[in-house]
Amino acid sequence: MSTYILSIETATTNCSVSLSKDGETVVLKEDYDKNYSHAERLHVYIDDVLKEAKIISDNIDAIAVSKGPGSYTGLRIGVSAAKGLCFALNKPLISVSTLEALAHQVISNDGVIVSMLDARRMEVYSAIFDVNHSQVRDTEAQILDENAFEDYLEKGTVHFIGNGVEKAKTLIKHPNAVFVDGKLPSANEMSHLAYNKYKISDIEDVAYFEPYYLKDFVALKPKSV
Repeated sequence: MSTYILSIETATTNCSVSLSKDGETVVLKEDYDKNYSHAERLHVYIDDVLKEAKIISDNIDAIAVSKGPGSYTGLRIGVSAAKGLCFALNKPLISVSTLEALAHQVISNDGVIVSMLDARRMEVYSAIFDVNHSQVRDTEAQILDENAFEDYLEKGTVHFIGNGVEKAKTLIKHPNAVFVDGKLPSANEMSHLAYNKYKISDIEDVAYFEPYYLKDFVALKPKSV
């Protein structure tokens, strides 16, 4: 029997919803608006995705939600919607790392991938993954400077992706830096990640689950002279 998972991504300005079958996205509805529109569009997109897939809500096997880090308000809206559906339909809740899903948009044979989400001023939330999308550095809140990610840049290609790229480009000038422009987290990449978790019953407690808020920022150590 096929497994259908509804995925919700609201960590940035991209309001994104997908319906997947056995880990493959069947229908994707999203917008890359520069303004937050989740409160107005999320439930409309959920209805649209189910209608286009010709699936009734009772036939969904699980609800997946992007857990952060990201926009406080955006994450709250997405998680609240996911929890509401789980309670109403009596379905399990699956959480997916926002930065991990974002990293899956980069396909490369070399180097590492830095998923990077904009925070305040010169601050970002970031995590680092290898080309197989396995995490090699924990998620951190950090303040960017010209020496950011220098250890990785000295070793080879570093692919930067996410809405933190614009501020990173103004500081990081290393020749091994590759900036992937215009990309935001999407429910599309959540499909197979959520399915993998579903298969091993890696689910959340719906009543107590909270988004992953990463608030503490640590200044990077200055380069030694």
